[in-house]
Amino acid sequence: MAVKMEKMDKSRVLLEITVEAEKVNAAYNRAAKQAGREINIPGFRKGKAPKHIIERYVGKDYLKDRAMEELIKPALLSAYQETEILPVSAPTVDIVQMEEDSDFIFKATVEVKPEVELGQYIGLELEKKTAEVTEDQVEQELKRRQELYAKLIPIEDGEVLDEDIVTIDYEGFIDDVPFEGGKGEDYELTIGSGTFIPGFEEQLKGSRPGQELDINVRFPDDYYNKDLAGKEAKFKVKVKAIKRKELAKLDDEFAKDISEFDTLAELKEDIKKKLLQGMERSIENQYRLEVVQKAVDNASVEIPEGMIENRIDSMIQELQISMASQGIPKKYVDRYMKENNEKVRETYRAQAAESIKTELVLEAIAKKENITASDEDVAKEIEKMATQYGRSAEELKAAIESRGEMEWFKLGIVTEKTIDFLVNSSVKKDSTSQAANKEE
Repeated sequence: MAVKMEKMDKSRVLLEITVEAEKVNAAYNRAAKQAGREINIPGFRKGKAPKHIIERYVGKDYLKDRAMEELIKPALLSAYQETEILPVSAPTVDIVQMEEDSDFIFKATVEVKPEVELGQYIGLELEKKTAEVTEDQVEQELKRRQELYAKLIPIEDGEVLDEDIVTIDYEGFIDDVPFEGGKGEDYELTIGSGTFIPGFEEQLKGSRPGQELDINVRFPDDYYNKDLAGKEAKFKVKVKAIKRKELAKLDDEFAKDISEFDTLAELKEDIKKKLLQGMERSIENQYRLEVVQKAVDNASVEIPEGMIENRIDSMIQELQISMASQGIPKKYVDRYMKENNEKVRETYRAQAAESIKTELVLEAIAKKENITASDEDVAKEIEKMATQYGRSAEELKAAIESRGEMEWFKLGIVTEKTIDFLVNSSVKKDSTSQAANKEE
C-alpha cells in the first residue's frame, strides 16, 4: 500500500491511498462468494455458482461496492499509522480508481487535531480573593442545622401551613380521564418546596387530615411531557397526615445533641472554621479556572467542525442520561430530543468549542513545558483514589488497565500538573471575599 499526504490547512490533510491490485482482486472474490451464499441462482446450490454468474445476477457495481467497503477501513488505519496523524472525525472519501485487476486508489480528506498558537501563559496576573467569614453567616449556618435537626410533630387537628410536610394520595385527570404518571400514594410533600406543578401546593394550605379535595392546575407550556404541556388538569387529593417542624432552642444542649462539642460557642467556632476552609477551597478552585481561562483566551486555534459535532454528540448523550436519572420516561426523552435536536445542538455549540479549545491549549502547554505523568505520579494518584474508594491500589490499577483507561488516567494527571504549573507561575493580586452561606 502507498500513501501520499498533503496538508490542506491547520486542521485538515488530504491522503491519497493506493491499495495493490492483488488485494483488490482478493476482496472482489470474497464479495462474490459472500453474495453467492446470500442469493438463489437457478441451477446452482448456494455458494457454488462461479463468479461471473454471480456478477451477472447482482451486478458488477454491487460487488465493487462490497469490495471497497472491505478495503477502505483497514487502508485508512494503516495510512493513519504511517503518516502519524490523529483523526478527530470520520473522513470524507472520494474514489479515484476501482476496477478488478487494477490498483484501488482513493482520496480521504481527514480532519486532524489542530495546531495551537500559544499566547502568554506564564506570569499571568489575576485577582485572587481572600476568604472572610462574618458572624451573620455563622448564624445562618447554625439556623440551617436547627432546621435540619428539627423534630417532626404530627398535627392531628389543624390546617396545612407553609413548610408543613403533608402525606397525600393523589390522582390527576384531564377532561375527566386519568393520565399516565399522574397517580401517587403516601407521597410526602413539603409545602412551599415547589416540587409539584405551580399552584398545587398553594391549594393544599388550609386543608386538614382526612380531608379530600380537588386541586385545579395548568401544566407549564414547556413541560417535558408534550401530551400534558399547557393543559388544564384536576387532581383528586386526600390529605392523610400533617407533620410540622419543631425547632430546638439554640443553646449548649443543642450543641451537645448534634455535635461533639459541649457548648454553643464551641460549635459556632467550628462552623466558622469549616466555612472558612470551604471558602478557601472554593476560591482556590475558582482561581485555577480563571488562570486556565486566561491562558486559553490568549491562545488561538481553529477547531475542526467535525470535532465540535462529536463533542456535541457526547454532551447530548449526557443530557439524555441526566433526564433519565430524574425519572423522565425514555419515550418522553426521545421525543424531546427529536423535536428539539437542532435547538439543543446549537445551544451546546459554543460550550463544546470552548471545552475543546481548553483541552487543546492545556495539551500544547504540557507538550511545550515537557509536563508528563511519571510512574511515581500514577502510583500516587492511584493510592489517593484507592483510599477514597476503600479499595487496594493494586485492585484499582488492575481495573483501570482492564478497561483500557490508563492513558486517559495519565492524561488527567498531566492536565492537573499543567494547571498547577500555570497557577504557580501566575501573579496573584489579593482581594477580600465573604464565605458562602453553607458548610462545604
